[in-house]
Amino acid sequence: MGSPLLACACLRALLESGRDTVAAAVTQPDRPKGRRLQPSPCAVKALAEQSGLQVLTPQDVNSPESVEKIRALAPDLITVAAYGRILRDAVLDLPPLGCINMHASLLPRYRGAAPIQWALANGEETTGVTSMYMSQRMDAGDIIFQQSLAILPGDTAASLHDRIAGLAADVLLETLDAVRAGTAPRIPQRDEDATFAPKLTKADGRIDWTLPALKIHNRVRGFNPWPGVFCVEPRGGSGTLRILRTEVVELPASAEAAAPGEIVDPGRDGPLVRTGVGGLRLIEVQPAGGKVMGGSAYLHGHKLAVGDRFE
Repeated sequence: MGSPLLACACLRALLESGRDTVAAAVTQPDRPKGRRLQPSPCAVKALAEQSGLQVLTPQDVNSPESVEKIRALAPDLITVAAYGRILRDAVLDLPPLGCINMHASLLPRYRGAAPIQWALANGEETTGVTSMYMSQRMDAGDIIFQQSLAILPGDTAASLHDRIAGLAADVLLETLDAVRAGTAPRIPQRDEDATFAPKLTKADGRIDWTLPALKIHNRVRGFNPWPGVFCVEPRGGSGTLRILRTEVVELPASAEAAAPGEIVDPGRDGPLVRTGVGGLRLIEVQPAGGKVMGGSAYLHGHKLAVGDRFE
């Protein structure tokens, strides 16, 4: 069970290993995409169909009809990776060996829908992958295996996702070997150590210039490519500006009196903006309806001055 590209890495690993028979893929229904909003399959459905697998796309995976279709497959085990749906007992109790979930964090930290993004946004230096037995409570089941992964200074959510996906595939195969051998451990999570990674919304990308520069910088990394970090251009401009890459810069003493969001130095490398604590250089941006460009190229087309303010 899975939907996006991270789950594809796990499905591909299962298919290529040849150690188990994949009875079917359960994924979300086609969603409208593109300018014409044509129904399009998710990544897992596309891969499953290319691989000749049976595909189930229930609107409600916990409905009696869906449960009976899954029961008819007689699964020994259900593996889940970024499926995007809560499984109830009717599904969890079907396979005799249980349901195993691959989660993109070192649980109990970052339970929830967006662990990769929030780990970056919160400035973590390490994350990882957890395999666990599923329970009714979100990401709270007993841990089987964990493997850590260093977060690199230049990582965005996109680059970290790709490395996490490969790691998740490896940990999944290790987990299934242990389940098959009857040696998989069950390590209860400590709820008191839990932190959470709620689903992102577009509003999460709006810059609050009163935050410290480092926190904004980390959000730029964590929310790239979606929802993206953005602000409103200065001088009464109504256009939004996406911020794709930034650099934390120590402010000169002369800029300390500036308000958060004010440009304190146009600079040849991009505008330097005062934040709640420190300065943030805009290294790569994208104006509304425009192309991605360097901060210096943006300044060539937008004559900004010291004191102009991003909102």
